[in-house]
Amino acid sequence: MALIRAALKLFGQQGYDGTSTREIAAAAKANIGSIAYHFGGKEGLRAAVADHIVGMIQTIARQATGGTDAPPERLEPQEARARLIEATRQMVAFMVARPEAGEIVQFILRELSQPTPTLDRIYDGVFAPTHRRLCALWEQATGELAESERTRLSVFTMIGQVLYFRIGREPVMRRMGWDGIGEAEAAKVAEVAVANLSAILAARSEKP
Repeated sequence: MALIRAALKLFGQQGYDGTSTREIAAAAKANIGSIAYHFGGKEGLRAAVADHIVGMIQTIARQATGGTDAPPERLEPQEARARLIEATRQMVAFMVARPEAGEIVQFILRELSQPTPTLDRIYDGVFAPTHRRLCALWEQATGELAESERTRLSVFTMIGQVLYFRIGREPVMRRMGWDGIGEAEAAKVAEVAVANLSAILAARSEKP
């Protein structure tokens, strides 16, 4: 696990091509030969990092939405709205407050800039199924079809407002006058994010 953590951090900071196996082994305080032994080489370690990210985010997604497979069990609109609100709170708690989320986002942003099979593992393993589940919850909360263009974009917007506070962490801290973003600051972010989502859900639910 030390090698995976070290690779996650270094691949995110320096990129895959800019990181040597020697650097990873040194950061993990491991023998360089252990990378080939356990993972078959640098590319295998990169895949293991992707699987680590998938497992971690799947755990958060299960806690937030009640599972990762779509569709969820049939819920009343009020309960579905409550699930979406809880999902937003859980996303903020993880993405905004937890330090390891920064390393995950850095790694994924690197992969997004030059898509590889590693990004496919992350997309297929967690992004697509979690997004579909959130869309299914959205349908139950609002009556809008889960796979409609509007619903899919709405769910991306729901996720995006949270993700900004990780990607734009530095300007947020400067503008807010915060020395850091911990649990107290994350709670304030969650309050606003939930209020935004609640207003959207209320407006969509009341449409004729």
